[in-house]
Amino acid sequence: MVPEITLLAVSLIALIILKLKFRENRFAQAMRIGMAAMLFVTGGAHFGFAKGMAMMLPEAIPFRLGIVYFTGVLEIAAGIGLLIPAMARRTGWWLIAFFVCITPANIYAALHHVNLQKASFDGAGPEYLWFRLPLQLVFIGWVYFSAIRPGAVPRAHGQFA
Repeated sequence: MVPEITLLAVSLIALIILKLKFRENRFAQAMRIGMAAMLFVTGGAHFGFAKGMAMMLPEAIPFRLGIVYFTGVLEIAAGIGLLIPAMARRTGWWLIAFFVCITPANIYAALHHVNLQKASFDGAGPEYLWFRLPLQLVFIGWVYFSAIRPGAVPRAHGQFA
């Protein structure tokens, strides 16, 4: 729940600050800032909860811990990419692909009751998917609206949507 709270809280705070600074609503920019903050949190979790996250992958997959660390670095890099206007659109497309690609790991984790924080098999289970799968769609829509759709990212002279 920390990532979702981070996404919403940081986006709202950014929207308020941007409104005070520029005297206009900059929804897309605030949303990119919020998503970047969430990615910093989730990317960091790949290091703090590496063992539990490795359990989200089937044992047949080699180098599970390495994959967890690598994807943590990718999430942090994506957060940075969203904050750089010249990279935001490309980063957005990459993030959508990433969110689609990690969906099977979330399904596997739910079916095997993985509790990534405790690195145990006493997690919520399949009912977790009723929350997680729609959340993936929210993340995809969030990234599309804030980084990909026409006008979402400044072209020149600090113009934001």
